[in-house]
Amino acid sequence: MRCARVMCVGLMIVVAAGVAYGQAQQAPKRTPDVIYVPTPPEVVDAMLKVAKVGPNDIVYDLGCGDGRIVISAVKDFGAKSGVGIDIDPQRIGEARENAKTANVTDKVKFVEADLFETDISQATVVTLYLLPSLNIKLQPKLMQELKPGTRIVSHAFDMGDWQPEQELDVDGRRVYFWTIPKK
Repeated sequence: MRCARVMCVGLMIVVAAGVAYGQAQQAPKRTPDVIYVPTPPEVVDAMLKVAKVGPNDIVYDLGCGDGRIVISAVKDFGAKSGVGIDIDPQRIGEARENAKTANVTDKVKFVEADLFETDISQATVVTLYLLPSLNIKLQPKLMQELKPGTRIVSHAFDMGDWQPEQELDVDGRRVYFWTIPKK
C-alpha cells in the first residue's frame, strides 16, 4: 500500500511537471497564418509617424509578435493604450515580458486570439505585417468594425485594389497607409 501511494504521488508530480512544461511550451490553437518576422525599429517608427499616433489613440497590432509596435506606440508616441493580438502563445509571452521591461503594462495588453475573430472596434489605429492574401481577407472586417477615420498601416504588403493614401520607402521596405472612409 505504501509503495502504491509513493508511486501515485510520484506520478502526480510528473503529471504536474508535464502540465507546467506544456503551459510554457504551449502550441497555438491553430497554425499561424504567417511566420514571425520582427518589424525593424525604423519601420515601426515610420508606421507610427505616418499614422500620426498621439495621446487619443488606441493602437491595435494584428499579429503583434513580440509587441514592439504597441509598446512603441504608448512609450514613444504617447498613445492612450495599445492592444496586441497574436495566435501564438509564445509570441504573447514575449510581448508581455517586453511590456514589463518597458514599464508599460498599465497601457498595453496582449491577447492570444485569432485576429479574424477578435473585436477590433475600439481601435483608432491598426497596424499589420501580414501577407497580401491575409490583408485582402481582413479588409471586409476592417471596413465593418472600424469607425470612419481609423488609420491602418501595413508593413511590406498592400491590400490589393484598395489603393493606399500614402506609400513610404523605409530603407528598402514598404509601408502603406489607409484611412477607413465614411460609410
